[in-house]
This record gives sequence, structure tokens and C-alpha cells, in this order.
Amino acid sequence: MPKDMDALLRGLAGREDRVVALQSALTACPALGPDNGGDGEEAKAALITQWLEACGVTDILRIDAPDARVPSGQRPNLVARIPGKEKRTLWLFGHMDVVPPGDLAAWQSDPWQVRREGDLLFGRGVEDNQQAITSMLLLAEELHQRHVVPQLSLGLVFMADEETGSAYGLEYLLKTAPELFSKNDLYIVPDAGARRGDVIEVAEKGQLWLKIRTTGVQCHASTPHKGRNAFLAGADMALACHNGLRAAFGDTNTLFNPPTSTFVPGKHEANVPNINTVPGSDVFYVDCRLLPQVDPQAVLDKVRALASEVEERHGVQIEVSVVQQQAASSVAETSPVVIALGAAVARVYGVEARTLGIGGATVAAQLRQRDLAAAVWSCLASTCHQPNESSSITATIKDAQVFTHILMNPAHV
Repeated sequence: MPKDMDALLRGLAGREDRVVALQSALTACPALGPDNGGDGEEAKAALITQWLEACGVTDILRIDAPDARVPSGQRPNLVARIPGKEKRTLWLFGHMDVVPPGDLAAWQSDPWQVRREGDLLFGRGVEDNQQAITSMLLLAEELHQRHVVPQLSLGLVFMADEETGSAYGLEYLLKTAPELFSKNDLYIVPDAGARRGDVIEVAEKGQLWLKIRTTGVQCHASTPHKGRNAFLAGADMALACHNGLRAAFGDTNTLFNPPTSTFVPGKHEANVPNINTVPGSDVFYVDCRLLPQVDPQAVLDKVRALASEVEERHGVQIEVSVVQQQAASSVAETSPVVIALGAAVARVYGVEARTLGIGGATVAAQLRQRDLAAAVWSCLASTCHQPNESSSITATIKDAQVFTHILMNPAHV
């Protein structure tokens, strides 16, 4: 093993306290986007910038996406670069925004204060996506402290807005500064994975989010015959989507888990504030995750056909609109980044990595759509968006060691 890489690996192995410190500071800085009732990522971006500057990173580019909904008027995106012996760059991506904690009663402690139990840290964002951010910062700090010039150059991207579509995050960055990224570079998104670290995500289902608005006639609940219950019709429509779409698009693909397309009625907007009123308007949303062979337009056409049937049954009007759409994406299992990850994972975690497709959407999709071969990998327990979200200190360090192997030993790529 080369001397510099050995020093980096040994140095990282002793950074447990630093992991706790970084995660504690990040968690105490809630970065909720405006769609989730927050002020954005400005404070967290300032914190990360301070850490990068403190460990000697001088090449820090900030690209702000204008957003009048947040106090600062902007959503920050940071690009930090550490030059290596080669221009070819290993890019790592972490998103700064988090989701709301949800039901506080379901948490065993304050979600915005890190709680430690042995190797585990608990708090909102510690896994999604602060484990990645912490691993990235650990690697930058260790390179600086050891005065090591890596073989490959290192690019660290800290993004806004991943949780609500990335329009102000990586999508904005790729549109305004595409010259940053070369097809010859390596791209890793540490935002999904498995508990043993043995899964490399190489494909993502297509994403189609639908808003379904039902319009009926409001009336007093004691005389329901005088109205048209939009909530009741909306519930019928939700069941029609759940059952009808699964029946119509039942193809399977064993690369993915689950191996089918999924159609999930989820978010529901408030209708009337009182019990004794039949609502005349009702809105809910459907999250569709589509296998690559499923045509999103065919799904939309089917939803509208189901809506016509529900309209006739209930005497209401139903409007179906697209909230967000993203095409399915994939990277070849033989691509250099997948091969490099497999070799590094074997050395650090002692397991043979397997490739898999997922239904969740990561920013790897935006990279792949621009012909940038991105793989998604991390060692995660997959507690994101749950109460008592957790992250392993050991996995955070070992993830940084995996990146170190690739950064310092490009012979594998």
C-alpha cells in the first residue's frame, strides 16, 4: 500500500470524535427548504464553507440559485476542489437540505440535537445526507493535515434543494456551470446503499408525481344529498389509482427492489376545518416510480381514464396535473466508477459489492442524463425520513476510506 494512502487510512480510523462534532453542528443547523416550511440552506452552507477554509481548501466556488421564498433570497451550492497529480477528478455529492422531523412524539430525543448511543448518532439529517457530508469533510481535512497531494483531483459538491426536486440545487448548477464536469471524471453520490455496504446503485426508476384535485359541491353534513362529497370521490380516486395502475402496469424487472412500478397515494391537503360540512374540494397526490420500460404518458393517460370513471360515479370533476417528472436513469455496470467502487468496497468493508436499481430518486439521475456516469453508494441503515433517523460513526469513517482508495489508487479505474 502506498505510504500516503496508508497514512490517510490510519488517520481517518481515529476520527470518531470529529464525526460526532461535525454531525452535531450540522444537525443543529436545520436546512429545511421553503417547500418544507424552512429558510433554506444558507446557514449550513456558511458552516461548511468555514470548515473547508479552516482545513486549507482555497478553491471554493459558490453558485447561488435565486429564490425569493427564503430570507437570503438565494439557495447556495458549493463546489470545493482539491488539486491532485492528475486533472481527472473524483466528484462526491452531498445535499445540505433535510426533511422535517414529522411527529415529534415519535422521536426519543430532540431531532435537532444529536444523541449518541455507542456507534450510532440520532437526529434529523444524520443519515440523509449528513453522513456523506461528514465523510467528504473528513477526507478533505485528512488530506490537509497529512499534506498529501492525491493522485486524482477531488471535487466536493454541497447542494441545495435535493429533497424537493433539485431545481435550485444540482439541476441549477449543471445548467449554469456545466464546464465544471468532464465525462472522463468519476462521479459518486453517497445517498443510498445497504447496511453492509455491499450495494452499488446503478439504476433508478422514473419518477412521476401527480396532483389530483376533486371538485364537488359543499353542503351541510346532515343533508349530504344536497352536495357532492369531494373527499369521498377523492378517496375513491385514490383507491382507483392504487389498484388500477398496479393492474395496468404490472411489468417486473429483477434489477430493482421492489421489482415492479409503484403507485402510492400519499400527501393529502386539508379540506374543510369542521366536521359537519361536506367538502366541495379535495386534493391529494400520487407518487409513481416507474420501471424504465413504462411510458409516463401511458400512466398519465390511464389516471385520466380512471378519473373519468370516478367523475361519473360521484358527479364531480377531477383535474390531474403533473407536479414533477424525471426519467429513469442508469449507468453501465462495467463503467470505471462502478469497478472502482467495487474494488474499494472489497478492501475496506471486506464484502463483494452487487449492483441494484432503486425506486428512490437521487441526483445521480441528473448526472446520468448528461452522460456523466454516476454511481450511488454508501453504507447506510436506510433510516432516512423516519423518526429517530440514525447514522453509524464507523460507517461514516469507512465510507471516507473507500473514497480514499479510489482517490489515491486510480489504477483500479
